[in-house]
Amino acid sequence: MSLPASDLNKKADGLTTMQLGGVLPETAEVIDGHLHIGGVDMVTLAKEQGTALYVYDEQMIRHNMERYLIAFRKNYPNADVLYASKAFLNMAILNIANELGMCLDVSGGGELAMALAAKFPAERIFVHGNNKTPLELEEAISAGAGRIVVDSLEELRRISEIAGKLGKTQDIYMRITPGVEADTHAYICTGCEDSKFGFTLRDDYAFACIKQAIDTPNVNLAGLHCHIGSQIFALESFKEAAFVMVNMIARVRDEFGCIIKELDLGGGLGVAYMQPDRPSTIEDFAKVTCDAVREACEKHGLELPRLMVEPGRSLVANAGVTLYTVGTIKDLKGVRKFVAIDGGMSDNIRTALYDSEYEPVIANKADRPRTEIVTLCGKHCESGDAVVLDGSLQEAEVEDIVCVFGTGAYCYTMASNYNGQPRPGIVFVKDGKANLVTRRETYADLMSRDIVYAMDQFRDKFQKNIC
Repeated sequence: MSLPASDLNKKADGLTTMQLGGVLPETAEVIDGHLHIGGVDMVTLAKEQGTALYVYDEQMIRHNMERYLIAFRKNYPNADVLYASKAFLNMAILNIANELGMCLDVSGGGELAMALAAKFPAERIFVHGNNKTPLELEEAISAGAGRIVVDSLEELRRISEIAGKLGKTQDIYMRITPGVEADTHAYICTGCEDSKFGFTLRDDYAFACIKQAIDTPNVNLAGLHCHIGSQIFALESFKEAAFVMVNMIARVRDEFGCIIKELDLGGGLGVAYMQPDRPSTIEDFAKVTCDAVREACEKHGLELPRLMVEPGRSLVANAGVTLYTVGTIKDLKGVRKFVAIDGGMSDNIRTALYDSEYEPVIANKADRPRTEIVTLCGKHCESGDAVVLDGSLQEAEVEDIVCVFGTGAYCYTMASNYNGQPRPGIVFVKDGKANLVTRRETYADLMSRDIVYAMDQFRDKFQKNIC
């Protein structure tokens, strides 16, 4: 994998940090030339905690969660908001979501295990995944998970069998693929026909599967679910999906006599990754979605169902930044200027995977204009290892602290140990205080699951005890 050719005609935008607008964390400010978030100096924090380092604006996370809850319940009293934990998950954010009364979307046994360890109420946990293993299903049902979102008839059979063995009746949703083409990257478009997720509407397949779910023992069809994709700016897509789903609920009532009382429309609201981006607001998303459900239900004479949405990215993306230290600089005249940082695709795979774009600044030069076009490259053994391609940046020097904005979603959760790189620590900042909530991995962590290493450590300890 190599980088695309640099755009040699591209000019730096000349913007200073505070002119970047919507990409900034809520509490970002520049004091004496240094970037501060949550009242904490990012340069000082980088020196104290080391880099690469994930930093989150806790006030912004809380504010975004509260905005979702208020906006949806104002427009639709019988509404709940699920935090899509795949966007960013650790114990700290689980505690905040629980404290604010949110529900939780988990996918897979690991996310469920973390939620339960954080004492998140099981009845507020919704379990997703297109290929949940029998063990994961048993864990979810045993724990009392509020809803399991069924993705296939094989999974429906497994849930029925496991719930029966445990003497339980499990509430389920059926995930419907509504055929809505969302305007987003192909890899994160999930509601179209060509998707591994859910039950397709083609040839009435989903409708027939719903009938099977109604007739299946040990399960209760509590609702329908859909998710059309992620990083979506066009609210019309959500409106269209709502119409499709309510139409299905009406048809199930009319043909099967079954009243479906819950509707989960997923998440997917886009965020500003680049300064020109103008995504819809949480409030606009809530109004359009709730109005669409209300309008469709009125048309079909349906009682309003309980309504759920599952935001993830729009809660945490702009609340998070990543700090790096500049290690080397290579200016290949007429080709590209590389500014190498002490991280890269191991802590942010999204640029390589999705061609994602980010806005970077030098935290210790935050009041200066961005005057250069550079590629912010990583330290890994891949030519395509870059976090920012041809981005504007202040003039960089070795040991500068670089801050990349908008990294709060899908960076930590998709991080790896490529080239034996320990994953970064995570710090929450608020009211002038920095709280280390997830420590940086160590080299010992990298080897801790290796059987030979573990046996050697045991042998060394045993021999010392003998001596």
